[in-house]
Amino acid sequence: MPEAASTPVAAGSDAVVTWEDADDGILTIALNRPPANALGLPLIDGLAAALDHADARPDIKVMVIASRLDGFFAAGADIKHMGSIDAEAFSAYGRALRAPLNRLASPERLSIAAIDGLALGGGLELAMACTMRVGSARATFGLPEVKLGLIPGAGGTQRLPRLVGRGRALDIMLTARQVGAQEAQAIGLIDRLVEDGQAEAHALALARELRTMSQPALHAVVRAVDVSFEVPLPQGLTREERLEHGLFTDGEAAEGIAAFLEKRPPRFG
Repeated sequence: MPEAASTPVAAGSDAVVTWEDADDGILTIALNRPPANALGLPLIDGLAAALDHADARPDIKVMVIASRLDGFFAAGADIKHMGSIDAEAFSAYGRALRAPLNRLASPERLSIAAIDGLALGGGLELAMACTMRVGSARATFGLPEVKLGLIPGAGGTQRLPRLVGRGRALDIMLTARQVGAQEAQAIGLIDRLVEDGQAEAHALALARELRTMSQPALHAVVRAVDVSFEVPLPQGLTREERLEHGLFTDGEAAEGIAAFLEKRPPRFG
């Protein structure tokens, strides 16, 4: 089994996950495990290594997750691997897959999935773990695990309803059907719909736009929205108030307000 890179590597490397730092605090993480970016242990280890690199670089503020395979973002879990292991190893594989996705979903850093092709099973779960999703017109989405006698166990049953609602999520998961890009945008599964071949470029443009804004404020927005799914409205409003007050006392609100009054661009960190 090939080992994933533990340090940044060039795009021409044979590693299944590569990453590239941009000078503006954006990290592009590219998946390249032919034929379909199955989320086997090599790709999982590569994602973990890329996130380790991001954790060691406080200047990285936004990550873009993309694919280097034509027609595929990621086609799901490694079914061949799953078919060769026992129940204990299956549980270990599930934990290994969930770990980088849960790290990616943390509000500490923003992430954007650039989807130009199939995002199925674990591939869609990977995309849903990102803060935002940009999909091309040919992008296709689905969680077909019930066909294998399983459920989407890397966050799919939890993140999909939060994005599209209970009824639509059940329809997608129970029927195992595939969702086209236009429907995906209409129901909120993706945030931006772009032309074929343009998902990564648009994701990078969106990353650069987010990079110009106050990162503490953006992270506070994500935290406030996330908590709205977990607690009653009064508790959510209290959490919102605390987050806003924290931005005024310890965040970048003072700079943002001063820049507005002085009619100049803000100098956010």
